[in-house]
Amino acid sequence: NDIEFIYSEYFNKLELLRFSSSLGKYVGYTELGVKNAERFNKDPSELAVRRAQKETYCKHNIDID
Repeated sequence: NDIEFIYSEYFNKLELLRFSSSLGKYVGYTELGVKNAERFNKDPSELAVRRAQKETYCKHNIDID
């Protein structure tokens, strides 16, 4: 429960948007990022993929460490 999966997209060292598993949705940080975050948050399959990555990536690797 202490694990958080974060997926971010950057352009020219500027963070456009981020998915946080603790929020369970995308958050945009620029005008383009906000538009894309809204689009991604409306797509249940996109959200399901990101939420599943916490289980497949984080939970698997935490056992190794």
